[in-house]
Amino acid sequence: MYNDYYHSDNYLYPYLTNQFQYRSPFTGQFNNSHNSFNNQLDNGSNFDVRKTGSIRLKDYGNQPLAVDIDELTEQNNNFRTALWTGNHLQVTLMNINIGDDIGLEIHTDTDQFLKVEEGEGLVRMGNNRDIVDFQARISDDSAIMVPAGTWHNIINTGNKPLKLYSIYSPPEHPFGTVHRTKAEA
Repeated sequence: MYNDYYHSDNYLYPYLTNQFQYRSPFTGQFNNSHNSFNNQLDNGSNFDVRKTGSIRLKDYGNQPLAVDIDELTEQNNNFRTALWTGNHLQVTLMNINIGDDIGLEIHTDTDQFLKVEEGEGLVRMGNNRDIVDFQARISDDSAIMVPAGTWHNIINTGNKPLKLYSIYSPPEHPFGTVHRTKAEA
């Protein structure tokens, strides 16, 4: 009754083959129950969101991905690491050292969302490079929305690295971007 993709556009559900049988995204083998699929996750699959420590920090591109973004953000020690770059969206992990900042910047055609996972800082934004009149303190779980065409900077004011992730739409950096330091960026 259902094809290998369970949807007419062959995209949405690539592992569901019919209402009783699943094809494993890890082995390609068919299983007769959802529990078989869950057992693969329980046996240490690299794609178990509950065990992201085994996932390498790299750009997974246009591949399906489910991860514990908080954990990966805290593990990242590079200034910037692209985790996922698609056609319309990009996720990067950032680590801003004590007393450092990202530097005043603008993305003319890209909206940006940032979420702080660890640390304390200050975000500054404005419509003019010389008049950055929006300012807010940020810390764990703070979310920052930067509209395209807005000058912005994030400054680490805390006593430990500021760990955050950023979502760009459309992507801002080339696929696979890794900047180990701010100077490299």
